[in-house]
Amino acid sequence: MGYRNLTECLADLEQNGRLVRVQAEVDPYLEAGVIQRRVFQAGGPALLFTRVKGTRFPMACNIFGTLERTRWIFRDALRQLETLFATKADPMQGLRRLVRHPGQVPGLLRAGWNAAPKKVRGGAVFANTTTISELPHLVSWPGDGGAYVTLPQVYTESPSRPGTGRSNLGMYRVQLTGNDFVTDEEVGLHYQIHRGIGPHHAEALERGEPLPVNVFVGGPPAMTLAAVMPLPEGMPELFFAGAIGGRRMGMALPPGAGPGALPVLAEADFCISGEIVPDMEKPEGPFGDHLGYYSLTHDFPVLKVRQVWHRDGAVWPFTTVGRPPQEDTVFGTFIHELTEPLLPTVFSGVHQVHAVDQAGVHPLLLAVGSERYVPYEKERRPQELLTNGLALLGNTQTSLSKYVLIAAREDAPSLSAHDIPGFFRYVLERVDLNRDLHFITRTTIDTLDYSGISLNQGSKLLLAVAGAPRRKLADSLPGELNMPDGFGRPQVLAPGILIVQGPPHARERDQHDPLLEELAQSLESQQELTEFPLLVVVDDALFAATNWDNFLWVAFTRSDPATDLYGVGAFTHCKHWGCRGPLIMDARLKTYHAPPLETDPEVDRRVDALAAPGGPLHGII
Repeated sequence: MGYRNLTECLADLEQNGRLVRVQAEVDPYLEAGVIQRRVFQAGGPALLFTRVKGTRFPMACNIFGTLERTRWIFRDALRQLETLFATKADPMQGLRRLVRHPGQVPGLLRAGWNAAPKKVRGGAVFANTTTISELPHLVSWPGDGGAYVTLPQVYTESPSRPGTGRSNLGMYRVQLTGNDFVTDEEVGLHYQIHRGIGPHHAEALERGEPLPVNVFVGGPPAMTLAAVMPLPEGMPELFFAGAIGGRRMGMALPPGAGPGALPVLAEADFCISGEIVPDMEKPEGPFGDHLGYYSLTHDFPVLKVRQVWHRDGAVWPFTTVGRPPQEDTVFGTFIHELTEPLLPTVFSGVHQVHAVDQAGVHPLLLAVGSERYVPYEKERRPQELLTNGLALLGNTQTSLSKYVLIAAREDAPSLSAHDIPGFFRYVLERVDLNRDLHFITRTTIDTLDYSGISLNQGSKLLLAVAGAPRRKLADSLPGELNMPDGFGRPQVLAPGILIVQGPPHARERDQHDPLLEELAQSLESQQELTEFPLLVVVDDALFAATNWDNFLWVAFTRSDPATDLYGVGAFTHCKHWGCRGPLIMDARLKTYHAPPLETDPEVDRRVDALAAPGGPLHGII
């Protein structure tokens, strides 16, 4: 029936050899984060730190550190939920499946029943009170602006129509210390655009009243998964938590609460309760984020803390983020497995999508769609694919994508968006650089992406291909390249992709670089480059060409399509931009970009000692 709370989950993991207790004292300042990232990279178990410096509360990490363990945690309800999603995607096929397997019907009915949260009197979370100062203060990276909650479940309800039916549960980072926050009275609440808390906050501002907020930490693992689930607006994550968790989520009013009080997850380990006050923002950040850089300091809403509760035996779960892959990668993969059958019901004509984790998820989306608009044309060209791509850029979390590459299933039924090298080769063989590049400028982008012209603002590129191959791709270096001073060290990553090292970037934000335009002009006469439709300029060519992970991270996190794409033989016709030769991408670190994440060597050495023979982490990391 699923876990009632985190305590049950951790005990079950330990009993089944999937969790290891660490009795040695661990420092939440940097050390715990390094351990978590290393155990994740090693494919290791969940860890429970029983002695944490500076706090009486134990901490747990890497709970969802492998896909196999995540599936195991949700094993009780997983089959029923998969059947439910498949039935919604294809009702007739789902009905036939249930006719063949009538034993699944009770499970589906239970999943529907469990989805509805229940009101309960009291709850384990109300057993004790504490303060922000007494909580574990996790600092993951040396440049972080303070301690953060990294697995928060931020709960709000519609101010105009309160109730769980119009609630939102999101994982928006919470800064506990640092900057100008008043100790124990204020915490920072960073939420990005396109997040469900936004409409609730907007309602509260329109009404001129504070927005009540509860931040749950711990509790049933299903609540953590639900908080990152990209559900359509109006579909409460709390309901999904009950379905995937195998039991109804109990919600209780705080002791002595008056009318209109916000309910609390009864089985949470901790709850930070407060409200966002109108017209009050303070600097939040910096914070080492999942793109592999710091998100810098910006003004965000302040949560005025009214109360902090915790259950008996409370455990503080945490993760850290950084250059992917990290533990949040597992969340993304698991969610994709669950929701893939629903894809055609949300995006008509789209058969596969792959938000590429190595590129930071939102910067790069690969997709396979349909091209059926004019089937009798002798020369196929993208038409329906453009409709598909624009739909992806206009709905759900795929709307945050920066580069969207989409190809037609009719041309290659076996093409997979998850075969990254194969997909790039397929696209580069077919792309018509005169025709197939479609830009959207001055639009919203991911808050964490600093490649655009300002916070939350940048551009997008939709690249769609259909039809037969247009070229053969080269897989070895061409002859001597005629490039301006400062450019050199050419490397071939894969067929059709040439990487070149360039001089350090020295321009202001949203300015084209004349050095890149000079590079494009110098390459116009070099016919051998026609077999390299993509040329990427980087700071370190050897690093970027070492493997696909490095290339994807550098190329798509360090470039903005409208600012950083150039072309050999570039032209503009009727406001459409294209080029006759290779497309040139400027993927150098820019003067205005956030710095990449780096660890503290001294902390690395301390963790090395913990992993040495005789140490508490020997054989684990």
